[in-house]
Parts: sequence; C-alpha cells; structure tokens
Amino acid sequence: MTDIRKLLDELGIKESNPGACAGEWISVAGGRELVSINPADGTPIAKVVQADEAAYEQVVTTAQTAFSSWRMMPGPQRGLIVRELGDALRTNKEHLGRLVSLEMGKILSEGLGEVQEMIDMCDLAVGMSRQLSGLTMHSERSRHRMYEQWHPLGIVGIITAFNFPVAVWAWNAAVAAACGDTMIWKPSSSTPLTAIAVQNIVNPIMKRHGLEGIFNLTIGSGSLVGERMINDRRVPLVSFTGSCDMGRHVSEAVARRFGRSILELGGNNGVIVTDDADQDLALRAILFAAVGTAGQRCTSLRRLFLQKGAAPAMTQRLVSAYGSIPIGDPLDPGTLMGPMVNEAAVQSYLSAIDTIREQGGEILYGGRRLDRPGYYVEPTLVRAHAGMEITRDETFAPILYIFEFDELEQAIALHNSVDQGLSSAIFTSNLYTAERFLSHEGSDCGIANVNIGTSGAEIGGAFGGEKDTGGGREAGSDAWKAYMRRQTCTINWGRELPLAQGVTFDVEG
Repeated sequence: MTDIRKLLDELGIKESNPGACAGEWISVAGGRELVSINPADGTPIAKVVQADEAAYEQVVTTAQTAFSSWRMMPGPQRGLIVRELGDALRTNKEHLGRLVSLEMGKILSEGLGEVQEMIDMCDLAVGMSRQLSGLTMHSERSRHRMYEQWHPLGIVGIITAFNFPVAVWAWNAAVAAACGDTMIWKPSSSTPLTAIAVQNIVNPIMKRHGLEGIFNLTIGSGSLVGERMINDRRVPLVSFTGSCDMGRHVSEAVARRFGRSILELGGNNGVIVTDDADQDLALRAILFAAVGTAGQRCTSLRRLFLQKGAAPAMTQRLVSAYGSIPIGDPLDPGTLMGPMVNEAAVQSYLSAIDTIREQGGEILYGGRRLDRPGYYVEPTLVRAHAGMEITRDETFAPILYIFEFDELEQAIALHNSVDQGLSSAIFTSNLYTAERFLSHEGSDCGIANVNIGTSGAEIGGAFGGEKDTGGGREAGSDAWKAYMRRQTCTINWGRELPLAQGVTFDVEG
C-alpha cells in the first residue's frame, strides 16, 4: 500500500492547496474548495482552493508579459529549458506516476507510462526547438527571394481531461514552450492534484533561470475559468480535450473571436479481425484496448468486428479472458483494471447497460457494478447488431460491442458509419487486406493501425482524429505548426519593381 501522506509530501502537495500559479502560487482568500477523491475507495485525498476571476486575470497578465521576452530567446535555448523539465520528470517519475494512479484510478504501470510519455514528449520537443523551419520558394520575379518563417503565437490555453491528467498537458506544453509560447493550464476538476504536482516540478526550473509566467496553472470550474479562457482574445490558441458536445462549444466560442483551437474529442474506435488474422495477437490487443484504463481512454476500443469464421472462437476466448481480469486497487501490481473515475462515470455505465438491454443487445459478460467501496464496474462484452443506436455513441466505460461480418467491405462500411473518427485497427495476415484498410477507401480515422490495437499511440506521430473527433493534431510530426504563426516573406534585391502575374502599373513621378 502507498503511504498517501508521504507521497503528497514528496510532490509538495499540502492539505489545502492554492489552485492558481503564475511563477508563484496565488492565494485566493475565501475561494471555493475542490476536494480530490480517491476513486479506489471514495475517500478524500486533499483539497484545492480554486482560482477566481482575479486570479485568472493575474495569470493571463503574467503570461502576456512573459511572452514578450520568452519569444525572443532562441529556440535551441528554449529547448534546453524543456530538456531540464524532462530530467526533472525522470527524477519524479515514480512519485508522479503513483499520484496519477491514486487520483485518476488507472493502474500503476499506466500511471508510470503516462509520466514516461511526458518525458518522451520533452525529448521530442528539444529536437523540435532546432527544427522550426520554413520553406524557401522560387519567385517568378527576377532578383526576388521568397521564403516562409514561423513566429511564436502567444498564450496557449490548455484544457485537459481526467483520463490523461498530465500527459496531454506535456503534449501541448513541451511543444508550445519550444515554439516560444507561454501557456495557461486548466486541468480537469477530477484530477487537480496531479496538476499541482507538475507545477511544483516546473517552478524550481524556471526560478533557477530567472523566468516566470511561461508555465501557468488555473484550477477552477469550466463555467468560470474555462469560459473565460475560450472567450479571451489574449489567448490565440486553445487546446481542448474532452467530449464532442463540449468540443463544439469550445470551437464555436474560439472561432467567434477568430482564434485557433486544437480539439481532441470523442473516439468510437473499432477493430476488424479477419479469419486469417493471428488470433492470439488480436486477443491480447483487444483486451488492453477495451479494458485498459477501465475503458476511459479516447482511444479505447468500443466496437469489435469479427469475421464469421473466427467469431465463435474469438468471442468465447474473450468471455473467458474477461472473467479472469483482476479488478481492484490500481496501485496493487497485480491489478489490470482499476476503478472508474467517479460516481457519475459509474452511473453513465449503468445507464448504458439499461439501454443496451432495451435495444436488444446480448450481454455476454459483465454489466454490473461491483459491491465494494470505490467506483468499480465489470468490464462488459455485448453481442450487438447494426440497429443498436447506442453503438453509435461513445460510452466512456469498459463496454465492448461485438459485431460479425462476412466480407471486408461490409466491415469497413460499419466501421466508418459512426460520427467519430479517432483510432482504428485491423488484424490480418493478408497484405492486400491491410493495404485496403489503409487506403482512401479504408478507415476514415486519424489513426489507422495494422496488427496492433487502437490504444497506446507513440508520441512521434501526430495524434488526433477526423469528423466529430475534432480534427486537431498534437505531439509529433509537424504538429508544432499549430503553436506558431506562418509568415511569408519576399525580398527584392534588385533595382526594378516587377509585379507578380505580369501586372504593369507605371506611373510618371
């Protein structure tokens, strides 16, 4: 068992913590308290005093001031600061990973893996800091040079969800810092302590370099902090992770002021398993994708399409495997599935089970809340049919719908028939089938995998989806461009003034 008080002390978390930081922690006299709950047993962990409007304003002002000087620091020097952040995360990996598991409920290996993802993201951003390059183009005009360059954008607002309470911040923060931006982080109200712990790791680094206002934090309700951020013209980019419904609201608010948004929204992810697939490989991937994080990843597997030849055996193996999954304390090394994040998540799961029965789904395994303290449910397998409307929605819970198909075209059509388009995968031993899935007429998702599951994307690739998933991209590839503004430059080094497209405009003077 983890000594919770000792763990909190190691990460600088007190009994009641200020919820806003702009270089220094901001005291909010009489501020509303937010209690962080341990989902493993439903008991309080610690309290946070939430930011109010004045605290938010102080954070934004500090971030604005810091941007003026931070953007002028050469990119490689900014990268060195990010590298120090990565080193500090390495030092604190064990403690921070345990806190992620304690506060969010994912198992310890996933909590530690999330911190490792932060570290990897810092390493990637260090490299990016030396590669913020633009193109050089040939001008149609004699003695003219054209090129593009990229400038820092400004303040980046980062609104993260409970399921990846620290990694998604790092996706944005490490890249934004390398690009020369400052940032304001609004974490989920379900996981405020992990955000405070990260800020406590960041602050000594910045203080050592005489910097403040680069990495900032505002913990508070969406109706206060969130709404102010998405409507704030001083925040040119908002990166939001959450539901499709809330994402629409964020997108509309930011677009109304001509701001930019990166949206990582819902994922009703599917896996296709053909008769010729390696069934053992597929089984292991399906189990992690569907049950990992108690089905609370945006990339969690929701829909499984089994070709009819493989379906009976694979279904039976899944039922057997689901019955052997250890469920319990996420900090216990033997646990493979921890609790849901809170009571509301459990009620959403139970409501979905009722709807599944109403719509004619056959529950092959699970469907119950476990009778113990905390927010535990059974992972659930459902034999589904195409007419079940609930399968078109994303239920953020460990519920997996199983469909059967005859031909690949049928499976791809069913797979692509939902509104979301984040992650997808196919298991097959046939090269032609794999390439078909990856082609223009295959998966319509932002992520498409062959012989691996839908969860666990590496940070080197750009992460994000299509359709109602939002269309944003974070982490690797050229995702850094979202955090900068492009400028096209033309230099005339001749004595003439030719116009583009052959236009003439001669004036006697």
